[in-house]
Amino acid sequence: MEGEILKGITIFLLTMLKFIAGPTLGYAAGFSFVVTVGITVGGMMSSVFLFTYLGTLLREKVLSRLFKRRRTFTKRNRRFVQIWKKYGLSGVAFLTPLIFTPIGGTVLLTAFGSPRPKIILMMLISATLWSLFFTALIYLFGTTFLEDFIL
Repeated sequence: MEGEILKGITIFLLTMLKFIAGPTLGYAAGFSFVVTVGITVGGMMSSVFLFTYLGTLLREKVLSRLFKRRRTFTKRNRRFVQIWKKYGLSGVAFLTPLIFTPIGGTVLLTAFGSPRPKIILMMLISATLWSLFFTALIYLFGTTFLEDFIL
């Protein structure tokens, strides 16, 4: 029992950093479909809450001391602005599990001044939909594709 809880906590923490870790590691750990979806959504949303409400504080107090001041107009920053202009809040939230990490998508949304309740709602919808999709995909086809890698 303790081993299962430790596995769940580890997967939860990894999902805070990279979304796809939840479905893949949940399947590998032998968790049920529902538990895997719950861990995945919970991990992403923990990251979203943390960086939505503490993102400004972290950026101003911690990161500014650790990293030197960067140029404002970099290629990366221009790309973020293009994505924001093209897709908006719902688009960035939708793309977060696919392209960005949960932290990256949340920081991008907070940096452009999106309202916190909307960030949380849109990220919750996105996390739930993508978690259901990826977990179903992995649980349905996991053994078929993974047999080639295991042998």
